[in-house]
Amino acid sequence: MKVSTLGCIGFALALVSCSSHYSIQNGNQLTLYLKNKEAKSVLFYYSLDSYTGQRLTQQKGIWDITVPAQQPFKYFYRVDNEIFLPSCPMTEKDDFGSKNCIFEPKM
Repeated sequence: MKVSTLGCIGFALALVSCSSHYSIQNGNQLTLYLKNKEAKSVLFYYSLDSYTGQRLTQQKGIWDITVPAQQPFKYFYRVDNEIFLPSCPMTEKDDFGSKNCIFEPKM
């Protein structure tokens, strides 16, 4: 049983380590980057557009999207049809038992 549990933990850690996330704010614009070479599709959901879901562009395994950065917003990703919450400095519980990242603009 220990081998099975350790195998699952190792697999979960491998999935998490496949993605890294960072952002760059340039004036009133924020570009978010998600590095995941194995992903086939990545959607970005955020509160400023009522969580519509926008497709990210991808180049060499780095997915990106640029959004307005004038006000705070909440966000998450859907990677290959699975919800993905990156490591982010601030989070908030959502209404579905999960969490969202929170972006606060730099003024």
